Amino acid sequence: MSQNLRSEMVTFSVANTFEPGRAFVAYPAGEGPHPGVLVLHEILGLNDDMERVARRFASEGYVAMAPDFFGPGLQIGCIIKALKTLNKGEGEAFVRLSSAQDWLIDQEEVDAERIGTVGFCMGGGFALLHAAREEVHVVANYYGDVPKKADKLEGIPACFGGFGAKDKLFGPKAKVLKSHLDELEVANEIVTYNDAGHSYMSNVEGVLARIGAKGPMRVGYDPTSAEDSWTRMLAFFDEHLTGKLIVLDESIDLTTRKTPAEPAPSETDGQSRTTDTPTA
Repeated sequence: MSQNLRSEMVTFSVANTFEPGRAFVAYPAGEGPHPGVLVLHEILGLNDDMERVARRFASEGYVAMAPDFFGPGLQIGCIIKALKTLNKGEGEAFVRLSSAQDWLIDQEEVDAERIGTVGFCMGGGFALLHAAREEVHVVANYYGDVPKKADKLEGIPACFGGFGAKDKLFGPKAKVLKSHLDELEVANEIVTYNDAGHSYMSNVEGVLARIGAKGPMRVGYDPTSAEDSWTRMLAFFDEHLTGKLIVLDESIDLTTRKTPAEPAPSETDGQSRTTDTPTA
């Protein structure tokens, strides 16, 4: 990761007289304006791993802002409040997200016409609803909740989704999300990784992680699935923020962990395959 990246904790004003928000922001090297991305943390809060994710985005050329839903420390009351807000689809957390995005697009380093949102676990559910309501141009939901009805996602931009097949609670939501997006005629790429469970993108250790690994969600970092997902998601974002189509090497399908059948000879033999919306 480039040593020219910089990062900081910032505060931002929140509408409706709520307390000011705080966020971790990572900046890419080089002159802007750069695309911006809101990174919405999982239920464990704005921790070192979410800061790692923001820095990864910055290394890829994004100004990445990770707002804090909970405040310093892991507070059970804040978690319950945030989950209730997500279930209702309205409330303080959504106001904070809108205010965070206002702060992000107001930065001179950021191109307000190229804004993405990515959420993990709890943050994935927030990312979907936020992107359907705000001026967001692409969104990613990693193993987060999905509304039961498609109309809740009216207005959503192009959407990437990443899920783990071993996650028995949230894994099945991949098909629901895919169905909603197809019904709404929204460009999408929804991928399920057979060898991954919940939180396969998050490199987190500790008691909660160990407990989660034994439960029905099979919580755990899967570096192989994570790196494949980073590649796919960044290519999807690049396509829908810049119009540039990235050609991926599809010789190994990590969603099934087997090599696809040889294609029939054609004039494109020897080149990497590419699809508009690869799904699994």
